[in-house]
Amino acid sequence: MYSLKSCFMLLITTCLLNGCATMRTDFETPAVTVSSFKALPSEGLAPRFQIGLHIVNPNRTALKLQGVAYSISLEGHKIITGVANDLPEIAAYGEGQVIVTAVADVLNTIRLITGLMSQPRHEFNYEFNAKLDVGALLPAIRVLDRGSVSLDSGSASKPKSL
Repeated sequence: MYSLKSCFMLLITTCLLNGCATMRTDFETPAVTVSSFKALPSEGLAPRFQIGLHIVNPNRTALKLQGVAYSISLEGHKIITGVANDLPEIAAYGEGQVIVTAVADVLNTIRLITGLMSQPRHEFNYEFNAKLDVGALLPAIRVLDRGSVSLDSGSASKPKSL
């Protein structure tokens, strides 16, 4: 029984040390922006899109992406979601382009349009969420970008840096 306790404590200690070793205090969150947006032929009712994501890695180690999950919301309605798993490595202090396919949420789009018909507006709040999976030993990198788009001037603005 004594050796089972010792093995268990050794396992816990090893896991904790491994967790501490993989934590990097100088790690900066990569920037992820939407660089292109293209409608694709629909398969069924839900519209499909090809979205280009531009990823900038400000760190001294390469990002070996296992996968990415993302969503785009307008006025609090999650309109587009998608995932991808065949991704290039983003070099240290480098940048790369990732092309992913996304599907529109038809019901949330209808809710958005219904809300806009009852309260027309010229400025729309958006939110872009991305989760970058860099492997099992490191926590996922989460990127959040919020702002507004004005139809009057065609410009976008960010209320605050996040």
